[in-house]
Amino acid sequence: MSLDPQVRNLQLMKDIKPLMRKSRDEDFKAWQEKAGSKLMELLGLPLERAEENFRIEWTKDEDPSCTEIRFLFQSEPLVDVSCHLLLPKNVPQENLPLIICLQGHSKGMHISLGRPICEGDEVTISGGDRDFARQIVARGQAALAIEQRAFGERGGTPKGPACRQPAVQALMLGRTLIGERCWDVSRAIDVVEKHFPMIDMSRIAIMGNSGGGTATIYAAAVEPRIAAAMPSCAFCGYLPSIGAQEHCLCNYIPSIMKYFDMGDLAGLIAPRPFVVVNGQHDGIFPIDSAKEQMEIACDLYRDAGAPDMARHVVGPEGHRFYAALSWPVFDEVTGWKK
Repeated sequence: MSLDPQVRNLQLMKDIKPLMRKSRDEDFKAWQEKAGSKLMELLGLPLERAEENFRIEWTKDEDPSCTEIRFLFQSEPLVDVSCHLLLPKNVPQENLPLIICLQGHSKGMHISLGRPICEGDEVTISGGDRDFARQIVARGQAALAIEQRAFGERGGTPKGPACRQPAVQALMLGRTLIGERCWDVSRAIDVVEKHFPMIDMSRIAIMGNSGGGTATIYAAAVEPRIAAAMPSCAFCGYLPSIGAQEHCLCNYIPSIMKYFDMGDLAGLIAPRPFVVVNGQHDGIFPIDSAKEQMEIACDLYRDAGAPDMARHVVGPEGHRFYAALSWPVFDEVTGWKK
């Protein structure tokens, strides 16, 4: 006798064969177009565009390493997005590569800025190389920290994100919270192109750890202007991660396993550089599954004619970013850092 509904669900997840998995003889471009349309549908995209209502709140120039610009814009009606753009001072202010920073399931984008505000932030930042924006400007590249929906000043709390209610509201509307976050990224790229001419629009990358890594994967899969992606501690099979374990509701997309596993999504990013970072001892995104999904990703990159553009970086610890190991690989595949 089995009274637990998870027994049946987990068996179905184990046996499922994603409908959008590319067959060996299928034309890659045709598959990519078909699969991309399906992913957009599952995410609930596109959303309604709004007048951007772009405004700069302040510019600070006191930091010897960078100029920081805080700005807001509207991504859809009644939805404002707050951002911090950091421009490095140690390089010419033209044709700058830009890396979008998506903080993980944390208290806000101030983590990416390396700016402790809430209790415990110092440990979060220093314990896992999570001050992404600071790392980027130190490399002579521009960084854009975006406050994600339900994090920080966009609905979060000093104790962390508050994703549940926005996520279920989105699901009731035929949308998804992760899709909404991807939409904000795409509209942020529109704003950068219009208002910040020092940015090289052909060299826009995206990165993030954990929940930020998840958003990185989906955003890169649906936004072709993203030229490179580096998700950390997020790339893993659905079953052993968010299927078998309880995760925040913001990770879930209705019917996603019917059509895709995570490795399939990499094919929607190909042939653009794709650097996947995992921790050897990450209990919530198990490394064995991450490696299996990376094999699927690498097959798709071979089909796309770019076998060297998908790389896997495995750090020796757990659920964190590994800056010293990851940035050299990112530099190698992008060729952006001279």
